[in-house]
Amino acid sequence: MVEANTRGPFAEASRIPGDTREAIARIAGVEEAGSVTYQTVEAEHQAKKLRLYVIGYEPTRPGGPPEIIEGRTLGRSHFELVADISTGLELGAKLQLGRNIFTVVGRTQYQVASGGDPAVFIALLDAQKLQFDLAPPASRVQIARGTSGPGRDTVNAVVARLQPNSSSDAVATTVKRWKHLAAITQEGQELILTRSLVDRARRQIGLFTSLLLVVSAVIIALIIYTMTMEKLKQIATLKLIGAPDRTIIAMIVQQAVALGIIGFVSGATLIFNIKDYFPRRVVLEADNVAILAAIVFSVCLVASGLGVRAALKVDPATALGG
Repeated sequence: MVEANTRGPFAEASRIPGDTREAIARIAGVEEAGSVTYQTVEAEHQAKKLRLYVIGYEPTRPGGPPEIIEGRTLGRSHFELVADISTGLELGAKLQLGRNIFTVVGRTQYQVASGGDPAVFIALLDAQKLQFDLAPPASRVQIARGTSGPGRDTVNAVVARLQPNSSSDAVATTVKRWKHLAAITQEGQELILTRSLVDRARRQIGLFTSLLLVVSAVIIALIIYTMTMEKLKQIATLKLIGAPDRTIIAMIVQQAVALGIIGFVSGATLIFNIKDYFPRRVVLEADNVAILAAIVFSVCLVASGLGVRAALKVDPATALGG
């Protein structure tokens, strides 16, 4: 649940009253609800700059880290945080966020923002103070002008966990009737992220992948062609003794496929071993690997065409030459 006419806290700014959680929790089908805030901050740790995605949530309510792989979850309402392992923060490390010092009490994994910034989780009250409180000089200026910033009880969204067999669409429809809120299901938020927020990055990666496939096809074609030209006398001998063209074609195609398999296995092994060190999180699913294997196989078949063409044009009489 987010501010009306917005597309969620990940794609657009959203601010709603913190007590909205109580109203959401009373909707039929909602098991529990929790208020959350999201913000990107830069902090310094051991003389290095850390760009972090800070998530504020209410402990024991939805919105926190899905699992703790080391340490514990938040046990106090102030000055503790759970960090993703990609931050490099160890248990017990001290980190200054805003004007307060936080202690790392737990670590999670695979929790990053859409831009690749690792996430840290802190208590909602600390996150609200970090996001909405002004520095003392700025606060005095606002008071002198008779204005003030957002209220302390302001959050970016409310997340709800539904009861078994409850319809997310039905709950979203109920929330939308209130006019001042918008409701987005899990699937809807994922669609927004992939089609708008990360769309340019997705298309850019697709362009690079296409270029690499074209280059790979050219390289494989040149390698197969060179290997074929070096064996023209042997191919002519095969033709002279009556070997059918399909046998020669099969030999050349097998070479190309063997090159592709060796390259694919080597590349996949390398990626699986170093993917956790990429600047952005890399998720390799089984269907993606299968599709890539099929593409590599197709590229090898196409690339072998140049060698096949050269082999079929060989005159059997060449085998009798000196």
